[in-house]
Amino acid sequence: MTVAQSGAPTSSLERDARRTNEAHAGEVRPGDIAIGVIIGRTSEFFDFFVYAIASVVVFPKLIFPYVDALTGTLYSFAIFSLAFVARPLGTLVFTAIDRAYGRAMKLTVALFLLGTSTVAIAFLPHYEDIGIAAAYILAVLRIGQGMALGGSWDGLASLLALNAPPNRRGYYAMIPQLGAPLGLMVASALFAYIIGNLSAADFLDWGWRYPFFVAFAINVVALFARLRIAVTPEYTKLFESRELQPAPILETLRYGGRNIVIGAFAPLASFALFHMVTVFPLSWVFLYTDEGPARFLMIEAVGAAVGVGAIVASGWLADRVGRRTLLASTAAAIAAFSGFAPQLLAGGEIGEIVFMLSGFLLLGLAFGQASGAVASNFPTNYRYTGSALTSDLAWLFGAGFAPWVALELTSRFGLGFSGAYLLSGAIGTLVALFVNRQMAHDR
Repeated sequence: MTVAQSGAPTSSLERDARRTNEAHAGEVRPGDIAIGVIIGRTSEFFDFFVYAIASVVVFPKLIFPYVDALTGTLYSFAIFSLAFVARPLGTLVFTAIDRAYGRAMKLTVALFLLGTSTVAIAFLPHYEDIGIAAAYILAVLRIGQGMALGGSWDGLASLLALNAPPNRRGYYAMIPQLGAPLGLMVASALFAYIIGNLSAADFLDWGWRYPFFVAFAINVVALFARLRIAVTPEYTKLFESRELQPAPILETLRYGGRNIVIGAFAPLASFALFHMVTVFPLSWVFLYTDEGPARFLMIEAVGAAVGVGAIVASGWLADRVGRRTLLASTAAAIAAFSGFAPQLLAGGEIGEIVFMLSGFLLLGLAFGQASGAVASNFPTNYRYTGSALTSDLAWLFGAGFAPWVALELTSRFGLGFSGAYLLSGAIGTLVALFVNRQMAHDR
């Protein structure tokens, strides 16, 4: 019998979480699940965007000062992608920990690794201090972040979906997605404030490090918030009754491999747009215009607020027209948007604002349902692990290399080719949804 199966506490944090919930023993509260999901996802995306912003405004100057700004940013984006490559490996390792020692141990170790890798970046030496070794250290820490993100899957999103009323599945599916714009709002506003209140020299010397310390503190809060829900007896029983337990990776691939592949490609449109309105435009503005990053970061924060509203609206729409219909419609809209998005981004201050706000509106509608359309195809006993693998591969194929590819295409062939990249994501989503529909019809 494993530790997880015996129900024995695996850490002092788990014991504290259980004591916190003793007053509510036996209760299963969907609202608590939703809060845990939002806190967990917001902390993960805050880490994500803190690193992404630093990849544009910090690392090219401090880690790659020996090349021009464009090349330094491309190198920085290459390291950025390593986390997405490492995520499936993290899922493999931490699924084994989950099966052997329980969900609490897995989450504790994964979020400790995430927090440690993130805060260690705050102490990263410059190229001037240790030479090219700075880039290698950054790459190792980025891989650590990616493995930790693969292990941080807690199953709460799947539990929330399985407990959703039949007529509100779209609403419940959008709740985990709120973490992305919320994390971006906080990260963008924090960087904008620091950049706007420090000299360039002070920012590059020490100011940029502060958001990484904040990320570590947020991870600690998020860890306890998630453990408070995921390891209590009533929720453990609910996980078991729904068969939401970690299954062997190879067995999951054998029985759900087709769904994993389709699920990885179904959200390509939203994931491509995700980076087209977050990381890539910041790099383009920083490299090819005279604007300071603080102003554009505040535009991103406002755009993220629009994204929050659009994600909520996606739940309402999905419950009326269906998640697959909404995903297909938004993919077609993103394809149309790709035709004039580059012109908007290059259209000065007004064009940038229109680009960002309209982009985040589309992103929220698409991203809000990106994880729910295919997950329901998994047999229940493989949904826990299958959903984790699907998420890993979707981020790898749809987002991992997006900033690098979009910037490379733009630098070589012009800004219009970034629209072509966005169009390819929309086509990928439409094809995946068509195949998924055919599979459902065949069954």
